[in-house]
Amino acid sequence: MIHPYSNETQTRWDHGDFKVQLIQPNNTRPIGFCDGSAADLAELQQMAESEGADEMRIEKKSLKTGREIWTLHGGG
Repeated sequence: MIHPYSNETQTRWDHGDFKVQLIQPNNTRPIGFCDGSAADLAELQQMAESEGADEMRIEKKSLKTGREIWTLHGGG
């Protein structure tokens, strides 16, 4: 499940409740947070398609804490 960015979800990320932070290039605020499951990937793909993106690429960066930052690149 994708949890959209809010003050509450940011705090939960800060406390380690989520495994993945979702960001877009050139945007300092996260899109949201998730656990990085196959269901999360499917939900992200569905969101991209609903927004008219022909394809979506995810650049994954692993952090020392074991968590990840996923940068979402959409193509139109």
